[in-house]
Amino acid sequence: MSRPLIGITAYLEAARWGDWVREAVVSPPSYAKAIERAGGAPVVLPPLGPHGIGDYVGGLSGVVLAGGVDLAAGTYGGEQDERAAEPQAHRDRFELALARAAIAADLPILAIARGMHVLNVAQGGTLIPWLPEVLGHARHGEPGAAHNIQVSASSRLGKAVGDHVEAVAPHHQSVRRLGSGLLAVAWADDQIVEGVELQGHRFGVGVQWHPERATDNRLFHAFVEAAR
Repeated sequence: MSRPLIGITAYLEAARWGDWVREAVVSPPSYAKAIERAGGAPVVLPPLGPHGIGDYVGGLSGVVLAGGVDLAAGTYGGEQDERAAEPQAHRDRFELALARAAIAADLPILAIARGMHVLNVAQGGTLIPWLPEVLGHARHGEPGAAHNIQVSASSRLGKAVGDHVEAVAPHHQSVRRLGSGLLAVAWADDQIVEGVELQGHRFGVGVQWHPERATDNRLFHAFVEAAR
């Protein structure tokens, strides 16, 4: 049986090799390795523009919306926080268009960290641009600090990973208002949304943490199986 072809969103960043510094398409290898371990064939999608999105959606079996820099607040009608990193408009445009096309085509989607935010905004949702200001603490953004996450056992996410996840996933943005068709299925102990699912979709799951960095690959197995 052939492996399902899984697209992974990526960065455009300056990269060095030898004496050269050039703009390059960059993707952490952990995404590709997790897909390969789960039985998929990973391909990296450069954020060059919306022109090829129809071909991607038509040729791929699934899409991973990967982590990265915060979405620009203007994409959801918010005000940019000066403490947030400089947004990458080209990536925002490409990934929002890709997410909407994948949703329309019922293409399996696994949205990770920033990717969960892309999925939410693509469906008309909004984000909290600077979480510590809303909560009065910075625990979600502490490097190396474990999140204790409760997962709805009846959800697709819960069936893949169980009713509890402990993950190290620093973030200072979060879902504020859920987008159309999205349901919260995982929460931190302060009720910040840590996982969402797209109702009525073949596989549309978003998580705030980084499952590609963990030894537990069950979520990727569920995703790749849905993409077959």
